[in-house]
Amino acid sequence: MRTVIVFNHPYEGSYCNAILNVVTKGLQKARHEVDLMHLDHDGFNPAMSPSDLKAFVDHKPVDPQVMEYTERLKKADHIIFIFPIWWDIMPATTKGFIDRVLAPGVVYDHHPRGFGLIPLLKDLKSITVITTMNKPRILYSLLIGNLIRKVMLRSVFKTMGYKNLSWISFTSVKSVGQEKRVKWLTDLEHRFSKFD
Repeated sequence: MRTVIVFNHPYEGSYCNAILNVVTKGLQKARHEVDLMHLDHDGFNPAMSPSDLKAFVDHKPVDPQVMEYTERLKKADHIIFIFPIWWDIMPATTKGFIDRVLAPGVVYDHHPRGFGLIPLLKDLKSITVITTMNKPRILYSLLIGNLIRKVMLRSVFKTMGYKNLSWISFTSVKSVGQEKRVKWLTDLEHRFSKFD
């Protein structure tokens, strides 16, 4: 199995980085080939340029980095996104990845009858989103309305026609104790050591 991890957090000491480490360890125990797209280390530019917009219309990427990312996505059996929730939504770099890399002609296409979208990553078995935030779960759910579920899972991937979508959300990260944070990491490593 080949799992692509799309990671976005600029701080090496973040809890997201700890999550990346244990998820990678778990996947390696499950004998997955892990392909890390570290958007911060790669210097990924999230801003759409005029040439990006033309490429979007033409269904043909032109940016070399975007082209490399898309070729790697085509080989994925699973995709895992790891990022923090800032101001109730994903960071700009993750949003830019969605805008610039998850493009028509690569990840999805329009249905030939003109209604809906069809997925193009035929080998893709699942998409998992893992997030951290400092807001309590109930506040994010009731007051904000679980934007990540609405945007990432429903609006983006479900609309494209992908199935087996999941979201693992760690909330109140700064306020919970060290013991709980360690348990979360242990549970994650175990979960992905059974991933298939």
